[in-house]
Formats: sequence, C-alpha cells, structure tokens
Amino acid sequence: MTRVWRNFLNIDWVLFFSTLPLLAFGLITMSSFTAKQYYFDRQLVWIAVSLIAFFVCSLIDWRFLRRSGVIASLYLILISFLSLLFLIGKVSKGAQSWLSFGTIAIQPADFMKIVLVGMLAKYFSRRHIEIANIRHIIISGLYALVPFGLILIQPDFGSALIIFSIWLGMVMVSGISRKHLFAILALGAIVFTIGWFFVLQPYQKARVTAFVHPLADIRGSGYNAFQSMVAVGSGQILGKGVGYGTQSRLNFLPEYQTDFIFAAFAEEWGLVGVAFVFLLFALIVWRLLANAVVGATNFETLFATGLAIFLMAHFIVHVGMNIGLMPITGLPMPFMSYGGSHLLTEFIGLGMLMGMRKYSLAYHRDDIQNEFIGPQ
Repeated sequence: MTRVWRNFLNIDWVLFFSTLPLLAFGLITMSSFTAKQYYFDRQLVWIAVSLIAFFVCSLIDWRFLRRSGVIASLYLILISFLSLLFLIGKVSKGAQSWLSFGTIAIQPADFMKIVLVGMLAKYFSRRHIEIANIRHIIISGLYALVPFGLILIQPDFGSALIIFSIWLGMVMVSGISRKHLFAILALGAIVFTIGWFFVLQPYQKARVTAFVHPLADIRGSGYNAFQSMVAVGSGQILGKGVGYGTQSRLNFLPEYQTDFIFAAFAEEWGLVGVAFVFLLFALIVWRLLANAVVGATNFETLFATGLAIFLMAHFIVHVGMNIGLMPITGLPMPFMSYGGSHLLTEFIGLGMLMGMRKYSLAYHRDDIQNEFIGPQ
C-alpha cells in the first residue's frame, strides 16, 4: 500500500488532468444523444481500459528497459504483426491495417509508434557522445524505415508520416549536425518522389492534389476537405451548441467521430472551445518536456521528448487536415477521436513515463553512476 501511495503522489497530475477534458470533449462530440450510442458506449470502455493501463504502467520500474532487449523484442514482434497484416489483416477504409480478435480490432501501427520512441531513445542514449557520426543516423533511420515501409504499403499514409516524424524529431533533438540534417531532408525528398510514383494509390494522390486545390472538386476528391473547412468555419466564435453541428449531425462530414472530430468539435464549440483544446495540448507538451528535463538518464529524457513529438505530430497533422492546411491522411486526434488502439497507446506511453518519473525525481542526473550504455 505504501508503494502504491508513493506512486500516486509522484504522478504528474497536471499532465494527467490535462487529458481528461479532451476525453470528455471527444465523448460529447461523438455522442448521438439517442438511446443507441455505439461510438459513445464503446469509447467509454476503451477510456476505462486505457486509464487502468496508465496507472498499472506507472507502478512499474522501467529502468530495466535500458539494460535488456525487451524493446528490441517488442519491435520485432510488431514488425511480424505488420507483415502478418498482408495475409490476415482486416481492410477498413481502403487500408489493410487491422488485426481482428473476435469483436476487438487493433492497429499494430499505433503500438509501433510508442515502441519506436523507446527503441530510438535507447539507441541515441547509448551513443549521444558520437551522435554526429552519420553511421548512427543511418542505423536509426533503418529502425524507422522498416515499419515506415510496411505501414505505407497497407496503405496507411498518416501513420507512416507519424513514424517518419518521430524519427526525424528524435534525430534532431539528439544533436544532429546541420549538414546531416540537409542530407536527411534531401533523402526525404527522394523517398517522397519514389513513393509518389511507385507506392501511393490513386486515391492517396487525389488527396494530395485536393490539398493543393481543395475546392477544385468538392463533389469528388475534395469533398472531405471542403466539408471539414465548412464545419470549422461555421462554428465562428462560440459555436452552434452541443449536438447542433449540422455538418456532422446531418452526415455531411464523414467519419466525424474519428478523422474529423476536430472539425465536428469546432463547429459545435467555436473558437473558444478550439482555443481551450489548444491550451490543453500545450499543457501536455509542456509537462512532457518538463519531465524530459529532469530525466534520470538520457534514456528517460529522450523517451519523454519522443512522446511529446509523437503526440504533437498527431495533433498537428489532424488539425492541419481538418482546416485545409494538410492532405487528408486519416489520423485520429489524440485523446479525442474514437478508437481503442491509439488511446491505449497514448496512455501506456504516459504511464511508462510516470514510472520513470519516480526515479527521475529521486536522483539527480549527476548522481547516477555506471549507467549501462551497451555495446558501441
């Protein structure tokens, strides 16, 4: 009981409570306010499971991750799952991204994101002194390239973009040189060109061209982008009121419980509600970076930073595609969109960070001796 109470006190409650209004906003937005609320009821279950996972993960001493091959094993298992999708994966919205277990379907790409954060945090924490060596940039890039390619082929362009963002962000904060950064950007341009001509499906190319000219074909490829922008704009300052969003409630806005929940929320809550959501995400990122600063070792610091990059990438891409600034990629809004895989992943990541936080608060970085750095 003493250990549980001590763990309870060490949780970053500002971070935790910043997520709760987002969960509530998501539930309210996806609610149909009728007797039959499929999305609302199922999301309640996923929220309960995710919160339990958060507190369980916060009890665990995650320092063993620095000294074991657990992260690498999870990485290989998820690579196997991503490969298995092409044989038994469930197709949804044109992408073969789901593994079904009875009534439950999970998206391995979501779990790969958090495992990749851990994988890169471990790799860079071992080699931070010689990070300027291009060899480590290439090796870390290969860790991201394998899941990136498997996810892109599904095709799930949105999750592939997040995988790339996690790698690029963690490489940059690890101390990459300017010339290597330019080389990476050039490589990214080459990869995009190859992907455009040989990987992307016609409907994905149509989404990108619709991004450049979103109003050119509002009945075809630009329909989703147009309806989303109409929903956001019609919310004005105070919104239309909860349950009175015409674009979402009258089904003009597709997938408003998932891919376009920000637009549906903005229509009903207006600029005031949107500003509050932005504030909550700013609080979450601030607390993640604050925990990164006091990390007991480089691993904890990089893990917390990677979580911030992961959540911010999701947030920026989701909001960007909802307001017409980015192509439609089908990414959920963290903590708000319907779905269990992404929500569970987010709270597992936060719970792991809270487990690391106990030791970050107990020891100063300079007091920790003999940190295991592994083979070079």
